[in-house]
Amino acid sequence: MFTGIIEELGTVVTTGATTRATTRDTTGATAGSRLSIRCSTVLSDAALGASIAVNGVCLTVTGLRPDGFSADLAPETLERSNLGDLRAGSRVNLERPLSPSGRMNGHIVQGHVDGTGEFLSLDGLGEDNWWLRIRIPDELDPYLVYKGSIAIDGISLTVASIVSGVLSVTIIPHTFRNTTLGGYRPGARVNLECDILAKHVEKLLRRLDLKQPLTVDKLREQGY
Repeated sequence: MFTGIIEELGTVVTTGATTRATTRDTTGATAGSRLSIRCSTVLSDAALGASIAVNGVCLTVTGLRPDGFSADLAPETLERSNLGDLRAGSRVNLERPLSPSGRMNGHIVQGHVDGTGEFLSLDGLGEDNWWLRIRIPDELDPYLVYKGSIAIDGISLTVASIVSGVLSVTIIPHTFRNTTLGGYRPGARVNLECDILAKHVEKLLRRLDLKQPLTVDKLREQGY
């Protein structure tokens, strides 16, 4: 489990196919890939098999070096996230899992990306504050609410507005300076992970018979 509080900006060293010469097999399906990242802070207690979130995607450390680590990317990861878009020199947001004694400074982030959004704009609000606009997929809209939480490329953020499929959040100076957000251009893909609590609530509500008005008694019958 992660919190969406970025610890370090890493730099991609190499990215490429693992067992195939290309990233697609003969059927057109995406093949696996391997990602190598240069970093320092998140290596302090890293070990083979440990988890590190890269742009909000939970990856398993498969190789360690004094100045970085490597991780394998499954086809599902490449299809659902923006990690397949990375190139040598790309900056990435890094976070280690929350320790049992750690503080929940952000929100519950699993590192399981739900999909990607389209970066639209990052407009200045003055004093190094920014207004970020992301176009979201229709299927993620039910899980997003005003003042709710969302992870964008692994960054824990609060929804400031959601109108006609466009999500907006305010970026404070610290977040702008210590994450990848300042380096995006319109059209770039960003990873989105919705609040896990919203997904559980949505599934439970779908099981209720909503043909009749929802009452306290009805909720009690359902075990609430």
